[in-house]
Amino acid sequence: MRVPWPIVGISTGALLVGAAWATVVRRPEPLHLGPLPAVVLPSVEQSGGATTVADPGRNAFGRSPMNMPRTRWPDFHAGKGVFDRDWSETRAGKPVSVGPLFSAASCMTCHVKDGRGQPPATPSEAPVSLAFLLSSPDGTGPHPLYGAQLDARAVDGHVPEGHVRVDFEETRGTFATGETYSLVRPRYQFQALVHGPLGEGTRVSARVSPVNFGLGLLEALPEAALLARADPDDLDQDGISGRANQVLDVETGTPRLGRFGWKANQPTLLQQVTHALVADMGITSSLFPQEQGRAVPGEPELSADDLDLLMFYMRLLAVPKRRDWTAPEVQRGHAVFRAIGCAACHVDTPQETGVVEGFDELSRQVIYPYTDLLLHDLGEDLADGRPDGLATGSEWRTPPLWGIGLVETVNKHTRFLHDGRARNLEEAILWHGGEAAASRARYVRLPREDRAALLAFLKSL
Repeated sequence: MRVPWPIVGISTGALLVGAAWATVVRRPEPLHLGPLPAVVLPSVEQSGGATTVADPGRNAFGRSPMNMPRTRWPDFHAGKGVFDRDWSETRAGKPVSVGPLFSAASCMTCHVKDGRGQPPATPSEAPVSLAFLLSSPDGTGPHPLYGAQLDARAVDGHVPEGHVRVDFEETRGTFATGETYSLVRPRYQFQALVHGPLGEGTRVSARVSPVNFGLGLLEALPEAALLARADPDDLDQDGISGRANQVLDVETGTPRLGRFGWKANQPTLLQQVTHALVADMGITSSLFPQEQGRAVPGEPELSADDLDLLMFYMRLLAVPKRRDWTAPEVQRGHAVFRAIGCAACHVDTPQETGVVEGFDELSRQVIYPYTDLLLHDLGEDLADGRPDGLATGSEWRTPPLWGIGLVETVNKHTRFLHDGRARNLEEAILWHGGEAAASRARYVRLPREDRAALLAFLKSL
């Protein structure tokens, strides 16, 4: 049992957010699952259907789909060029268009090799792929002084809004088999804030950049199929209450099902990408023609042609093929994954995309993303207290698990969850609470061999 209490310290120009924990060690009762039925699924190694690419190496997340005609390769590579572009490069002594305040100067700064970001390795290291979203104390809008996101970088002639120091505090627990484990909770100290302290009650949400591959396939999943999995009132009484987020579609001006972002706060891939451009880099587009807090005269900084190329690239980034999926330990791990309830949110059965106009590669594909794309309450330990659309401060979208076993190879780290606090896959499981508390409790009670098998299954994805 963990007993948390908040620490919120405010001083001139700084806000400290975090928690200190007292830990009471109480060994749980063992859970022996015994023999489990084998999980037999069609073409499960092809996580992205015919788009799936068999590359287990450092570039596994940045490949074009296997079913893409060669005639489309030039547009794919041109789109990657837009993705990799450094918008802080100067022409005639002035930046091309980044800023004036920004968090990153290119997409690939945060999404290295189209992969996951991570928190700083040490307190003295500045966050790079960890963004800090802000909102007013009542959660209904952006911060009155700093807007929707803190920008720690600025072009010449401007001053960054502030800097963030990231510390971690440790707590320990015990498995039923007697081994101990530890978890670390992040604490954020905001320093050198140009407009003064953030203020008591400011909502802060730290979020690392997610992987980029497979997004076109997720967008192609029929809305009806996703909504059919929702059970907001837990009518089946299984303790899982997946909810659909409804957010504004900027193009149509109407509410729409949210699919992208840590809280499913963006309805389309176009909106997810263009919002990130303006929020992280200050790059305007046809969808978001204004930077944070100021109008930008003239044409959008990202041209329509470059936006089309970027979206072509983002939609078609391929899903990596599974490895060692037939190994007995991996097969046992999949059965354990189901037995302790993980598949209730990280859906492990095949899902089929609809027809995508102009993208035959993405159409009618049978895929295994291991997500329901719905919101779930994961408890107070993971709560950021910041609402997003219909999402509450403790709800998060189920992140896809495909490719998760290659993060260490591609990005050279194993940091997981929305803020990167989990230092490995096991810690990510142990942080789960709320609707996932029962599954977490079962994991803690498992024999060492079954825990290892479950981790082997995840690493095969």
